Amino acid sequence: MQQQTILITGGCGFIGSNLAIQLKEKYPHYQIISLDNLKRRGSELNIVRLKDAGVQFIHGDIRNKEDLVFEHKIDYIIDAAAEPSVMAGMDATLNYVINTNLSGTINTLELAAKHQAKFIFLSTSRVYPIEHLENISYTEGDNRFEISKLQSLAGITEKGISEDFPLNKARSIYGATKLASELMIEEFREFFGVDYVINRCGVVAGPYQMGKVDQGVITLWVARHYWKNDVAYFGYGGKGKQVRDVMHILDLFDLVDYEIHNFDKVGGHTFNVGGGSLTSVSLKELTDICADVTGNKVNAASQPENRKGDIPLYITDCSRIHKHIGWQPRRTVTNIIEDIFHWINKNEAQLKKILN
Repeated sequence: MQQQTILITGGCGFIGSNLAIQLKEKYPHYQIISLDNLKRRGSELNIVRLKDAGVQFIHGDIRNKEDLVFEHKIDYIIDAAAEPSVMAGMDATLNYVINTNLSGTINTLELAAKHQAKFIFLSTSRVYPIEHLENISYTEGDNRFEISKLQSLAGITEKGISEDFPLNKARSIYGATKLASELMIEEFREFFGVDYVINRCGVVAGPYQMGKVDQGVITLWVARHYWKNDVAYFGYGGKGKQVRDVMHILDLFDLVDYEIHNFDKVGGHTFNVGGGSLTSVSLKELTDICADVTGNKVNAASQPENRKGDIPLYITDCSRIHKHIGWQPRRTVTNIIEDIFHWINKNEAQLKKILN
């Protein structure tokens, strides 16, 4: 493929920085630009990584239109900028999450329209309403919750949640801003000719994620085991049986790489993307795997009360995208945890003050 210029918003974040570096390594003749406001703690550590990889870093904010001015042509925009916490805005501080996740996306879409750039939007599984997710029928096993065969809702089978899952009802301020962005993306395609693909991502994990309780729980769990700090099971009886599927950041890169170079096959589509049922894990299972990988066992406190906005399980049904282009994740949960462990071990002194 000829020289391409790719702008990645949120380019110093976990997903954005990894995509930028992987793209530059695979396509050294491409110009890769990472734009980030460096708000999230630890994102500043990626500036050196980006520079060493030959990625251009711009300190900018998608909330500010003046930061989105480029004289040379932009061919692709990967919108990975977001306030990613489900809890964002729950304490009535709405401005940042709305201005970043919705207004910022609109500003970025205007840039895409100006340059006629292809638009790859990293959305979220949290566009699906909390009440419907809570009403998924499931059974309780020894270590995890399992999706039942019989369901009263559309778009849910034992494979997980598909794109046909209902979208009416509330979903969190974070989820609402991402769904609103999806709607605006379709408007920009219709009226301004912006071609797009939307990836509704589940949990994405891997090295260079600065994990916290409300976002990045896989890294947080590995870090807690690494430094021998206790963990806690919140909600659903405090047993740790909540389940999520997990996708390695390199599996997401494989997908985005394909989409960039085969846009004619994915343009105008919305896909659920994640680890799927084979790469799913409960908190209890995650604790056991982390203990095996790190060699450290920690205590798990139990807090039975449910937290607002939490859900018992989420597994991505990737059938649509697999049927459409053949993509499916290749790395396992253990692969993900091992990679995070080796990253922490290699950068212990630098990461201790952030992750510990």
